[in-house]
Amino acid sequence: MNAQTQAAFNQGNLRANAGYEMNRRRFTVDPITRLEGHGKIDIFLDPQGEVERAYLQIPEVRGFEVFCCGRPVEEMPQITSRICGVCPTAHHMAATKALDDLYQVACAPAGRLIRELVYNAFTFEDHALHVYILGGPDFIVGPQAPAAERNVAGVVHKVGVETGKKVISIRRRIREIISYFGGKAIHPVLGLPGGVSKGLNPSDLTRFKELALEALEFAQFTLRVFKDIVLANPDYVKLITGGAYTHKTYYMGLVDGNNRVNFYDGLIRVVDSEGNEYAKFPVQKYLDYVAEHVEPWSYVKFCYLKPVGWKGFVEGKDSGVYAVAPMARLNAAEGMATPQAQKAGEEYFQTLGGKPVHHTLANHWARVVEMIYAAERMVELLNDPGILSPDIRVLPTRKPTVGFGVVEAPRGTLFHHYETDERGLVTQANLIVATQNNCARIAMSVDKAAKSLIHQGVVDEGLLNMVEMAFRAYDPCFGCATHSLPGHTPLAVHIYDSDKQLYRRLIRD
Repeated sequence: MNAQTQAAFNQGNLRANAGYEMNRRRFTVDPITRLEGHGKIDIFLDPQGEVERAYLQIPEVRGFEVFCCGRPVEEMPQITSRICGVCPTAHHMAATKALDDLYQVACAPAGRLIRELVYNAFTFEDHALHVYILGGPDFIVGPQAPAAERNVAGVVHKVGVETGKKVISIRRRIREIISYFGGKAIHPVLGLPGGVSKGLNPSDLTRFKELALEALEFAQFTLRVFKDIVLANPDYVKLITGGAYTHKTYYMGLVDGNNRVNFYDGLIRVVDSEGNEYAKFPVQKYLDYVAEHVEPWSYVKFCYLKPVGWKGFVEGKDSGVYAVAPMARLNAAEGMATPQAQKAGEEYFQTLGGKPVHHTLANHWARVVEMIYAAERMVELLNDPGILSPDIRVLPTRKPTVGFGVVEAPRGTLFHHYETDERGLVTQANLIVATQNNCARIAMSVDKAAKSLIHQGVVDEGLLNMVEMAFRAYDPCFGCATHSLPGHTPLAVHIYDSDKQLYRRLIRD
């Protein structure tokens, strides 16, 4: 470290900015931005200004697993959807499928088609949210652009007002499919054990078909935008494929009978870091493969493959760390189930050097491939004559005992598991959400990005944003991921005087 750098490092010479703090040996990004939930990053430096360790800390905790207990199990699709206002449909659908299993009732064929239609509509609009609003600014505007420009307004300025209007319009209109069947786009109420609460009126079929085709055109438009802005920029391609954002881990995702990606149903398939199948199992066997590890610095639990074991935050075949979400789904499957998505997926793998892809930032591209699949699948479902059948539900007759449900949330594999007493009241609820499945890899990504990007104590806002990009690519939801109450929570109260100076600090730990 030269004298000038040493002086800047010792004096904490970083311009103060909302969300960034620094002392001589520690940087804090608090709060982290453009995600669902809350969190902060602490980066600790050694005396030479190199990163010793970077921690992604999740300080929030919510009690859904606890206060589900004692409730009638049929309330779970409504209660658990309140975990998140961004992905309520994922929890609603996983809970509904768990009720099918718990009551041992097969969903009516028309009800299944409607559920999958709604679910693909939800995944499409949620992916569009991330591509253009949460993750997109880092590429569309630029990873080191001024913070005031790295947002949706900056994206609109870059891609044009008409494109901005198109993004808002297509998300709003696709949500009409969710609200049509579920009563509302946020916290829908369509799912029932054995089916759904509302069928499709034949008079509405044509407009929904037109909307699905419009969604497919928009998904292809989004792919062109990604190619023009991201893939045509050599610096961005180098960033995506560089070592700062690369880990070799296991990958998990739902697949259909042909090992192709499916968001709504199928078996859970896991491949190793070389792309070889490691396991394939139904949701009822998830506890044989998924376990959770706890660290003292975060309320998020870190999932790992139980047969491999917890070996720490390390990568490779000997580590139990795995990933979910778009990149992992494409890695875990042997292809996409619709033709245009398959074509886009093949180009994705060819460009990135083959399968599996280990580059965390490739999640953004994989997300666009999945938008195409979701739109194509909506077109297929709306062209299935069975979707107009009035027989939308099979009434359950069995007593509830234990049930398991799984879907692919936009952020990855989502498990719901309920057990009840003889009255149908929940005695135990276990929720393993996508972000939990990803959290070990996310922690590794933040740490590796910080160590790769920060040297000799030289840090600016752009570099700190690039560290944030390491978690943002996963599109995490930390509100979903911290759903248990392990006793009491630590509390810190800061009291300030009239001059905004800290007067007193009260702590319960």
